[in-house]
Amino acid sequence: MWTCPKCGNSDLRYVGNRNGEIYCRKCISFKGRLAEVKENAPANVAPDLKYNLSPEQVELSKRIVLNYSKNISTLVYAVCGAGKTELSYGVISYAVRKGQQVGFALPRRDVVIELYDRIKAAFPTLKVTAVYGGHTGDLTGNIIILTTHQLFRYPNYFDLLVMDEIDAFPFKGDDTLMEMYRRSLKGNCVLMTATPSKSVLEEFKKPGHDIVELRTRFHRHPIPVPISIVEPQFLMKMRIVTKLQKYRRENKPVFVFTPSIVECEELFSFLRKFVPNGDYVHSKKSTREETIKRFKNGELSYLVTTSVLERGVTVKDLQVIVMNAQNKEIYDEATLIQIAGRAGRKADAPDGEVCFLATKESEEMKNAINEIKSSNTHL
Repeated sequence: MWTCPKCGNSDLRYVGNRNGEIYCRKCISFKGRLAEVKENAPANVAPDLKYNLSPEQVELSKRIVLNYSKNISTLVYAVCGAGKTELSYGVISYAVRKGQQVGFALPRRDVVIELYDRIKAAFPTLKVTAVYGGHTGDLTGNIIILTTHQLFRYPNYFDLLVMDEIDAFPFKGDDTLMEMYRRSLKGNCVLMTATPSKSVLEEFKKPGHDIVELRTRFHRHPIPVPISIVEPQFLMKMRIVTKLQKYRRENKPVFVFTPSIVECEELFSFLRKFVPNGDYVHSKKSTREETIKRFKNGELSYLVTTSVLERGVTVKDLQVIVMNAQNKEIYDEATLIQIAGRAGRKADAPDGEVCFLATKESEEMKNAINEIKSSNTHL
């Protein structure tokens, strides 16, 4: 019996032999040097926030710190826009003050890049390092923000590992990434999501675990409830044109979600004939980061996108359209909830329109709408 020291695989179907050397096919693509040394922390590690946390956020943050001090891992079950990231600042400060190593992992590099700026601003006295594909020159820091794919570089390394969007692709359902997460964890974790799976909820009901819930947004306004519009495909495209023209007159930015890269590019080619000042992004577009930055800066009115922007992106006054929302392979209940959660995230712009456009209304669409309505009853 052979077990891969990197990912724990022992399935012989994924074990190869090259020139007498055994290798693992499951993690052979994970190549590169490992982190070894750690950074010393400065004396001042309190977060520098430009705003006050809500009383509920303060209490939950204290509970997470208390859990960590007792070697208890925490699941933060919070609605989109509740301020999950801010809930972790207290425990991050606590761990760094103790001279411990902190990691903050997310499935997608776009979100890592955005979170890096936020964490760096919140902890200006600390060394905050971002590690993702193509950006691995420096592997050490007081706080390391990284994609889940980069966890292989940190075996038995993190005293505290915060993981956000644990239910998102590509981490969700990937046994190799899950094992690398476990092997990187030296101490305890704080997992965060708006849409936890049943298995995760069951795991955190066991001893040594705790679940904290935050069912309202930090600004205490309801989450925009999506509206479903059922119509033929050709009418769907013209409806998007009409809505984009309306939002443009109102100076409101828009995300238009599509199920695939092909549909993303085809829809943008159609829309650009009627509505100027837009662009598109997906995982294969080399200028994706630049395009997203231009959108955030107000240089673009709308973006046609795949699910690459379903999480971790906050834009003031954002409106959301989902084309072909009936596509169950791409748009399950959790994904639709996350997409809808892009709207109304700012306290000074808590409203927004979310439209599910579909040729028929799926059960996933109905369930997502009902879950959002249920969350709003906690206000």
